[in-house]
Amino acid sequence: MATDDPSAATSGADRPVIDVDTLAGLLDGEYAGIRGLVRADLVAHASVLEDAERLDTDAFRERVRDLVVELASTGRTGMGFPVEYGGGGDIGASVAAFETLAFGDLSVLVKSGVQFGLFGGAILHLGTERHHEAYLSDVVAGRLLGCFAMTETGHGSHVQALGTVARYDPEAQEFVVTTEGDAARKDYIGNAARHAELAVVFAQLEVGGESHGVHALLVPLRSGGEVLPGVEIEDDGRKMGLNGVDNGRIRFDGVRVPREALLNRFADVTPDGRYVSSIDNPGRRFFTMLGTLVQGRVCVGGAGVSVAKVALTIAVKYAVRRRQFEASPGAEEQLLLDYGLHQRRLLPLLARTYALHFAQDVVRAQLHEVFSGHEDDPRARRRLESRAAAMKALGTWHATRTVQECREACGGAGYLAVNRFAALRADSDVFTTFEGDNHVLLQLVAKGLLTDHAGEFEDLDQLGMVRYVTGLAVETVIEKASVHKLLERVRDLLPGGDAWDQEAGLRDPEYHLAMLRYREEHMLAGLARRLKHGIDQKRDPGAVFSQAQDHVIALARAHAERLVLEAFAEACRAVPDGGGEDALGLLRDLFALSTIEADRAWFMEHGRLTVQRSKAITREVSRLCRAVRPLAVDLVDAWRVPREVLRAHDLLG
Repeated sequence: MATDDPSAATSGADRPVIDVDTLAGLLDGEYAGIRGLVRADLVAHASVLEDAERLDTDAFRERVRDLVVELASTGRTGMGFPVEYGGGGDIGASVAAFETLAFGDLSVLVKSGVQFGLFGGAILHLGTERHHEAYLSDVVAGRLLGCFAMTETGHGSHVQALGTVARYDPEAQEFVVTTEGDAARKDYIGNAARHAELAVVFAQLEVGGESHGVHALLVPLRSGGEVLPGVEIEDDGRKMGLNGVDNGRIRFDGVRVPREALLNRFADVTPDGRYVSSIDNPGRRFFTMLGTLVQGRVCVGGAGVSVAKVALTIAVKYAVRRRQFEASPGAEEQLLLDYGLHQRRLLPLLARTYALHFAQDVVRAQLHEVFSGHEDDPRARRRLESRAAAMKALGTWHATRTVQECREACGGAGYLAVNRFAALRADSDVFTTFEGDNHVLLQLVAKGLLTDHAGEFEDLDQLGMVRYVTGLAVETVIEKASVHKLLERVRDLLPGGDAWDQEAGLRDPEYHLAMLRYREEHMLAGLARRLKHGIDQKRDPGAVFSQAQDHVIALARAHAERLVLEAFAEACRAVPDGGGEDALGLLRDLFALSTIEADRAWFMEHGRLTVQRSKAITREVSRLCRAVRPLAVDLVDAWRVPREVLRAHDLLG
């Protein structure tokens, strides 16, 4: 750091100096080229943000459709597909493009995600060459629009319980797809109400009267714009936001599709009606299938971070223009961002956004490595799935919180549609529940921690997971995370002994990491003991787990925040000289200490914070906010959100 006193950084030559272009290049990283091209697309089509307010629902849906098809022609939306089908052959680049596209209209983003991520991604990852040759070129080019029909009215997150059925007819060598009751209708399906011609439909596969669980098939919905016989489609109507996306309900009444319509990478049905699969265990087969679709969660988490960047860019720039109240009689009114409270509202969110940016870099790199590698590593896939779930939850919750705080920080002006907050809030709110409800995803994360990624991990449904976690796995975790061993590990983390964290410098990165690691380990041990106690009392395993769900979620969030801090700390260590390392160090410390401060009750309850040290952390967070304040505009400028998509002319000047 340039000075021992962060508050001194608000003036004088010692405060960190940011080269915005250098920092922007660092943030864009290896995908700076594709990000720059997407930013240019956003500028060229910025008028769609006004169209969202000016056009009626039908007209805006058509505008969004046309724009998605136009973007497809640039190749930017197809970066993750193989080159031979018109793609870019670069999964990491496709995620980076999606993250950048999230600076603009979110209906365009989500419709692109449905078309190329969910629909096209399912054909790519669940299908085989026969499906790739037949469809992928048209999907990538936007000539064939489709939808991803998984969620049902009666089941969203519980995919294994879907009610749509696909029965094999060996005489005709066809599958007969049927919606069995209203609870089994496909619901909230993007692209379904107007534009999809083909659907990836998830259904219970029945062969010879035997059910083989949920599989995916390609089912035509329309031909020449007309809905096909046996298919019934209903418009879901207007939503809170994303009204450029045509969500709909689909029912199937004995719709027949050829045997080859089954996406058969992991399982197939022979012409004579034999079910075959390279994965014998049904649970493992199901989770392997769903695991190939993890890219959607990675993309949505990254999009949430981008939404937060847009909101903060507007709010911070407004706060250095808008004045309110005199600091003393006769003086000029004070800038909003010079008020300590305003700094406290916005700048920890800015620091957290930077932290999540670097955490997103890690999960994007993991995704690229797992899906671009020549060898299938099941443990690497499980690590990816867990991390993607954790980052998606944190990123999207952060977006919701940040948009609201920034809207309030802009007062009445923030309520005007022209200033973007209305659309940002309405369009991003659903991010917390699609691609996996955040609370369900965090239970997935905790499940992996409790079972220590045991070999049985991917084979378990919810009930099986409860039985496993509350059975032998609990014994394993109790042994692994016993109080004695826990304290030994904490002492390893605290090089000066068990009292080191009471004396370490508040700005010491090792102190920050030790605190978050301790919290996670202690919560893991406590949850395992709680589960074991319930089972020892012969209580129902499901009830035991249900009553401990608040602890499950707390553990998963603690784990996720530890991952984020580690990613941020590693990014700071890797910054070259002149790359803004001092400014990033301030943000890292602000993120870490504000995270500890937000959960200081837990740390105090568990003996890791004294009252005096807790107060010292609060003072330090305020000091860090004052240190970041003169850097705030440069820090948001480094995100390179195009001015044209910010709108907010009155706020930004």
